[in-house]
Amino acid sequence: MRIVDKGKDMYWGWFIVTGAFLILAASYGTRYSFGVFVRPMFVDNQWQMSAISVGFSINLLIYALSSLVSGRLIDRMAPRWIMTIGACIAALGFILTGFVRTPGQLYITYGVLCGMGSAGIGVVVSSASVGKWFVRRRGIAIGVASIGIGLGTMALTPVAGYIVKNYHWRTGFIFLGIIVLIVGVLVSQVLMRKSRPEQYGLLPDGDLPETRPFVQGEGIPVLTYTSPATVLKDHHFWIIVLCFSGAIMAQMMVFVHQVSYAVDNNIGRIAAASSLGAIGVASIFGRFFFGWLSDQLNDPKYSALLGYIIMASGMFILLNIKTSVTLYIYALVFGFGYGSLAPMMPVLLSDRFGRDVLGSAYGFLTFFSTGIGGAIGPVLGGIIYDTTGSYNRAWYLNIFILIFISLLMCTLKTKRQLAEAVSERRE
Repeated sequence: MRIVDKGKDMYWGWFIVTGAFLILAASYGTRYSFGVFVRPMFVDNQWQMSAISVGFSINLLIYALSSLVSGRLIDRMAPRWIMTIGACIAALGFILTGFVRTPGQLYITYGVLCGMGSAGIGVVVSSASVGKWFVRRRGIAIGVASIGIGLGTMALTPVAGYIVKNYHWRTGFIFLGIIVLIVGVLVSQVLMRKSRPEQYGLLPDGDLPETRPFVQGEGIPVLTYTSPATVLKDHHFWIIVLCFSGAIMAQMMVFVHQVSYAVDNNIGRIAAASSLGAIGVASIFGRFFFGWLSDQLNDPKYSALLGYIIMASGMFILLNIKTSVTLYIYALVFGFGYGSLAPMMPVLLSDRFGRDVLGSAYGFLTFFSTGIGGAIGPVLGGIIYDTTGSYNRAWYLNIFILIFISLLMCTLKTKRQLAEAVSERRE
């Protein structure tokens, strides 16, 4: 499609948003369906539950490590081939998982291959691709793209459950592999061919160079981040890392243990399990809202801060659940706040460090927040329960962390403030 005249042709950035939405739906919809397969694999193979769960942990770790590579690559090339190769590797992993006979084989196919491939079609590549095409509307664009995570999970998890129930869990994994292959390759090849608007002679948001609107703050000195090393030396990057690592640690602790906690509080297992779905539904609205809100504010950090506060409010409700109704109220509140995480991570990084190193910075952030923070949360929650016989202290810890990172987020300076500070020091 020719994109020269903004008034006559659609800005290709919105095709990038569409492609990212579809890629994320396929990637996370298939990956987050793993829980559907745990019980059937346990019954069919007589493997220990812990041995099966290790497969998902390996997947998460390999995904985080591989995101360092995919994030660096997206700063150097168009997402087309990164996503295509990632989809092929992930599809191979899913299909081969349908033939595993031992836990070790599961660790290689689902853990290593799917984890590695998912990094090529995950949020780092997708959101960084979108972020390079927008400035004024970056929040809403990334927010819309990230909705694919929730909708994909909602759509593919029940389909996988149906296949497992009526056919076999091995057939289910093969089906997921085919979905990833078709959607990943087709969408990436058709919609994700370009990496930035400058290749079309445009500026971000589809602005023509000669008609670029005035942007507040233009004319001040600008800090230039041209390599990942310059980002890693900036302590503001580590503030962002600490904030999102804490938020994701709290999120994963809740995701893994809230069903058990609800059952301990005499709530039925079906209602308890369904609360996870309620979180997913609420997060869809949260992704859109917080992405939109970040575009309306002078500093998007306040949008992230609000998300943390709403998550903390949800934790207060969780501490006092007595019925399934209050459980669902918690799920809707917490899920809405949790929806802020996916869009706000790339938005804050792009706002502070620019588009040129967005992929690399996002890769590092994902490694620490998801690979380390996400892994610590469930284990810490289990240790607290084993030690105290209750989850209450775990939930209080989550509240403390979420309030702490809300305050810490307030200390984050804008790119303009950083540039002015550097200019003053030079003078």
